[in-house]
Amino acid sequence: MQFIGAQPTVDLTYSDVFLVPSHSEVGSRLGVDLSPADGTPATLPLVAANMNAVTGPRLAAVLARRGGLGVLPQDMNTEQLVEAIRWVKQQPVKCDTPLLLPPHATVADALRLVPPAQGYGVVVADIEDPAALSGSIVATAELRRDQVRGVLAAARLATAPSDALLGDLIHAELRTIDIHELGAQRSAFERVLAAEEAHGVEMLGVVDGDRFVGTISSRSALRGTLYRPALDAQGRLAIAVAVGINGDPAAKALAFAEAGADVLVLDTAHGHQQGMLRALEAVSALNLGLPIVAGNIVTADGVRDLVGAGANILKVGVGPGAMCTTRMMTAVGRPQFSAVLETAQAARELGAHVWADGGVRYPRDVALALAAGAQSIMIGSWFAGTIEAPGELHRDANGLLYKESWGMASTKAVQARFGGLDAYERARKELFAEGISSSKIYLDPQRPGVEDLLDMITSGVRSSLTYAGAATIAEFHERARVGLQSAAGYEEGKALPVSW
Repeated sequence: MQFIGAQPTVDLTYSDVFLVPSHSEVGSRLGVDLSPADGTPATLPLVAANMNAVTGPRLAAVLARRGGLGVLPQDMNTEQLVEAIRWVKQQPVKCDTPLLLPPHATVADALRLVPPAQGYGVVVADIEDPAALSGSIVATAELRRDQVRGVLAAARLATAPSDALLGDLIHAELRTIDIHELGAQRSAFERVLAAEEAHGVEMLGVVDGDRFVGTISSRSALRGTLYRPALDAQGRLAIAVAVGINGDPAAKALAFAEAGADVLVLDTAHGHQQGMLRALEAVSALNLGLPIVAGNIVTADGVRDLVGAGANILKVGVGPGAMCTTRMMTAVGRPQFSAVLETAQAARELGAHVWADGGVRYPRDVALALAAGAQSIMIGSWFAGTIEAPGELHRDANGLLYKESWGMASTKAVQARFGGLDAYERARKELFAEGISSSKIYLDPQRPGVEDLLDMITSGVRSSLTYAGAATIAEFHERARVGLQSAAGYEEGKALPVSW
């Protein structure tokens, strides 16, 4: 990457800079390979942040199916995290994980989990798992075809009484497709589309012999032709998990590795500290053969110390997140573009890599982080407002759908993390909490699901690479030309509503 014109004399964030087009021989956005070269199984440079309101097993599975990585947060106990890792590993690769609800669930129950939007739906099945009603993970590996009553399109729920039982709304025969028919990419799309048109349904059940595997729509079948899943060596969906640096990080890392985790993330707000170095040394000494991510840091010195202790990937960013108040509370942090630029250069010299963590609000910011040298970009609040993020859907006074989100150093997060302490110790922790404890993250009506956001983000980033004449992330970083801009220049780039 090189700056055009004046060289910066201050640290920069994403809105301070812009990309300049160059001569390109890349003929199509679809000719661009967005795979990060950081040793992880990811095929997209997008990572869902290890925040309680962002990444649960459901979102992690969807993201991995399209090539990204979800990082399960450390606030769950070890047993819960092991269960979540194993659940993700059981999910189908060629089709969507079914959102299961029992026949006695109501329309209101379903609408707390999925909005009445086209392309979404619920599977009504004879299951006894009470977790289904809360949207928690439900075992699907042993679901039989004869347990499934039918598939209800989410749009159908909008016209039904809120107290109607889902079982009473099933009238049509369950339409299915065998998972072995989903092998060839284009033919899978054509088969699903033909079945939808023939039977007037939005989603098909996917079966494997007597097993009910999942669901698929023509849109998800189409995405299967455009994205490559992030898979482990056994062909299962990939998953990352946060370890934390307190307690016994080595024991937790070993348990997560044995459960099938593909990436370990040692995470704390101030990563350049002795506690992190000790944790890194303990985990790396296990020789688990997994990439180890550590952070958060913002300096080249931090890179050198953490890589020396065993980190392969550095998590970069202090204070840029939407739920974070660190900079206003402490004055500590660094504008994110400059932080990524410096740390990525230091990491390259040591054979390590960088994940840019926080501060992205538009696809342009993702592209700029890649131009600065990041291999992947971590996304938090942007993903928190999606169907697949943890938690139920709520409606505000105007009928708009939202989910609750909060910072990982906030009072709410501290209460959850230290709930086992006695009242005095817990009160001491809460006294020094930082960050936003409750915020409404609204669903975008046009892009309510994480896959909808992936479509938008990757479309923009692919175009960024073609403008630079780059076919890979490595070429993009090499060829990117970046300029400095005023606040007015940034505003000029925004689309404005036309009024007459």
